[in-house]
Amino acid sequence: MMIETNSAQETFALGKKLGELAQPGQIYTLVGDLGVGKTVFTQGLADGLGITEPISSPTFTIIQEYEEGRLPFYHFDVYRIGDIEEMEEIGYDDYFFGQGVCMIEWANLIEELLPENIIQVVIEKDLDKGFDYRRITITGLEGMEEK
Repeated sequence: MMIETNSAQETFALGKKLGELAQPGQIYTLVGDLGVGKTVFTQGLADGLGITEPISSPTFTIIQEYEEGRLPFYHFDVYRIGDIEEMEEIGYDDYFFGQGVCMIEWANLIEELLPENIIQVVIEKDLDKGFDYRRITITGLEGMEEK
């Protein structure tokens, strides 16, 4: 599925819709250049889960946990992971195979740890279509119920 958005609000709204549909144990991977809107999309997904506290990228902590929504939400930013052992040290498998929803930014850096059934979100800019234009490609949603 490919969706085009033309504002941060539209990107947020798309994330929110996915958050409203999210199921226990789902893993979202999020790929995109710096400044493309990964955090805005994640904030929307968290809002769709009913999380009201501020969401920011856990660049230096690797993971941020949010327990207040209808499902636990685990937001990973693995950009600064030096090697896979760091993921093992934080107990990634408890998150990946638990009942919460995981969002993993820069997931391409830990591909070998990802289970097969993930939902991949790729956000891309196209400045020819405008500064706020985003092309968001989502794969792995097959079978999710539409609201």
